[in-house]
Amino acid sequence: MPYLETIPELLEAKEGEHVQFKEAKNRFDFGEAARCCCALANNGGGKLVFGITDKRPRQVVGSRAFEQPERTRMGLIDKLKINVDFQLYDYEGKRVLVFDVKSRPIGMPVLYEGVAWIYDGDTLCPMPEDMRRRIYDEIGTDFSGKICEGATFDDLDETAIENFRSNWIEKSGNKQLATRSRHQILIDCGAITDSGVTYAALILFGKNEALTRFLPQAEIVFEYRSSEASGPANQREEFRVGFFACYDRIWELVNLRNDKQHYQEGFFVFDIFTFNERVVREAILNAVSHRNYQFGGSIFVRQYRDRLVVESPGGLPFGITLDNILDRQLPRNRRIAEILSLCGMVERSGQGMNLMFELSVQEAKPLPDFTGTDEFFVSVTLNGLIIDKAMLSVINRISERSTELLSTEDFLAIDALYHDRPLNGKMQARLPRLVEMGIVEHIGRKKYVLARSLYAATGKTGVHTRHVGLDKDTNKALLLKHIRQNNDVGTPFKELQQVLPGLTRGQIQRLMQELKDSHQVYPQGKTSAARWFANV
Repeated sequence: MPYLETIPELLEAKEGEHVQFKEAKNRFDFGEAARCCCALANNGGGKLVFGITDKRPRQVVGSRAFEQPERTRMGLIDKLKINVDFQLYDYEGKRVLVFDVKSRPIGMPVLYEGVAWIYDGDTLCPMPEDMRRRIYDEIGTDFSGKICEGATFDDLDETAIENFRSNWIEKSGNKQLATRSRHQILIDCGAITDSGVTYAALILFGKNEALTRFLPQAEIVFEYRSSEASGPANQREEFRVGFFACYDRIWELVNLRNDKQHYQEGFFVFDIFTFNERVVREAILNAVSHRNYQFGGSIFVRQYRDRLVVESPGGLPFGITLDNILDRQLPRNRRIAEILSLCGMVERSGQGMNLMFELSVQEAKPLPDFTGTDEFFVSVTLNGLIIDKAMLSVINRISERSTELLSTEDFLAIDALYHDRPLNGKMQARLPRLVEMGIVEHIGRKKYVLARSLYAATGKTGVHTRHVGLDKDTNKALLLKHIRQNNDVGTPFKELQQVLPGLTRGQIQRLMQELKDSHQVYPQGKTSAARWFANV
């Protein structure tokens, strides 16, 4: 990036990948400025200049854009996550504003609204995929792709290779894979190269003796604990063998104590296992794909009666945080991820985290919990107990009416609305589509609730009325509104308690007595069995 400090230097600068000029005599769009700064950062840093023409010979015309540059600077830092500074010049009575954009961090492109922008000459465009790959490679070579000196084909387990071959044939439909030698299969998938056996080959296919000699930390330890008490686990098995030789056995151990939970839908009773097989396998697969094999320590799978904890060494991969873990996929061990993708596990190594969240919502269970994760260690807890069986009825109704596939953010928005939790920006962006699908109702300027029909499926129409009720109405108006909506069948008292859960039974009884005295409602029946109707 050129060193430019004065207006004369700026006037002579070449516009392109490191300097951009905008006249912007009156104003300039923040989003466009953010895209420009994003591109400058990805091109190694540069300056975004307002108040100077981009055509030669350049002239200072002055700009009123971003009259509070410090506020704009902070906005750019917040959106781009890079350092941005600014300078203000008064040149012959004309205002020139220059944003000084620092270079992107090593190994990570800068994104604005999910797109990594660059300048190709002076043209703004999305970053090509090959350029992104080169940037990711800056943080170092892929350990799993390195050659393990001294390891040979004889160090690899035949059973693991055959398990991989079967999965690869099933995924690809290529029957010719069955005729190839085991050695050729490993060459074809990249586990073995002309230079030798990679660490990926050991991790996925290695024999116990070879891993003990070359990579003893490539181990998965399963423990079952019936309580929180310290001391030896009730059951413990250690797997220092290739992943393809043990992954089915680990699930078998989990499934030995996988209790069923029951819920009723009409006349039918359905079973949901405490531990969803796909979610458990995804959690283990993510640990194998993303752990740091240069750190000591093993992957632990700890099962309790109602939850399962998967712990792996090395912290989250570079550039991945708990805030963006559902949006970015950056495998720490690229060769392992590539081999897993060949046999049908690509979604698991790339989008597995999304699937874990979606299935948790669909089974009305808590979302995966990353408490305990830090820069040296990743811990994910899968809580298996159903939070609210009524939510399962809601999910079933959504599945019946929605022929379109729902995204992860759709499921998270539905989950947040049902449990009265705040929605983040990404969830809020999905609300208009959910309204179009009839899953969500827009009841105010910025207020959304799940559709009334979904609450009806759970017997909680009173909850819907409470959400929809006018914010400034009295409690009596909320009660009366709900009674009128159900006037054809009448409203039991317990449903009125759903409308106003913050009030006691006695308080609601007094409100109902006032509505009755004013001849707005009347009961049919006696005591708690009475149903309330509105006078039309």
